[in-house]
Amino acid sequence: MDHASVNTPPDAAARRAVEPVICYPNDSLPPPDLSVYRAARVGARKTDEVRVAPRDASCFSVPAGGFFRISSVEGPQVGDLNLWQAENLEEKFFSGKTRAIHGTHVTAGERLWSCLPFLRPMATIIEDTLGWYGIDEFGGSVHDVIGTRCDPYTHHLLSGDHYHYCCHSNLSRALARHTGRPIEEIELQVHDVMNVFMCTGFTRDTGQYFMKASPVRPGDHIEFFAEIDLIGALSACPGGDCSTTHSSDAASCHPLLVEIFMPEDGALTGWQSATISGYDRGHGR
Repeated sequence: MDHASVNTPPDAAARRAVEPVICYPNDSLPPPDLSVYRAARVGARKTDEVRVAPRDASCFSVPAGGFFRISSVEGPQVGDLNLWQAENLEEKFFSGKTRAIHGTHVTAGERLWSCLPFLRPMATIIEDTLGWYGIDEFGGSVHDVIGTRCDPYTHHLLSGDHYHYCCHSNLSRALARHTGRPIEEIELQVHDVMNVFMCTGFTRDTGQYFMKASPVRPGDHIEFFAEIDLIGALSACPGGDCSTTHSSDAASCHPLLVEIFMPEDGALTGWQSATISGYDRGHGR
């Protein structure tokens, strides 16, 4: 017996037809002035670069007021990005609130926000060569803040296997190397990611998270402005372009390039680093 039809009320169609309401209207947020950031970027000098090996991760540092660019360099490849405030790893990227404010996928003009109780912009996207993709016929789009990161725990739950090069493990190793702290301890600071270049969405019939071949090609990039002092970590996902699978060595994988740029002195006159939330933290007590 179809329990859904048995329990369907006579006014079901009317209930479904109720208009949706945006949970977090963002029109009260002052928009970032991309013209200022882009002008400062024109004269910026490259100060560092990190090449992230396939099925591995690397950390990088960006001072407030700097820029970092993530590029595809050899073939289609997606990356899992984590961000922390450089002096306090407890302040980290908050994918859930970023998603609530901007939507499931982010692009130029949108920001990556930090976790509670800090809740401030960590980085602003200033350029995105995949901005043309939009939303495809399957509901897929690029650069998601939906997926949590592939991890060995879920993989073991579903398959019983022990695979050590999921993005969670890659990010944990990279942060352990960067901080000199034990991986068992530092793993707790690894968090839900921005899936750079990944093309994802939700199926209409079952609501399941899906992935499909990324449209990224060598030369494509996404570039960020650092609103605060940052440590970043990027994993070159074992899923490659995520067209078939992840959490294995089956996919063809490629490196990713992270480049750091610093603007000329005076190029950001009037700009100030983002401050933490002004909420008084009274919590009604």
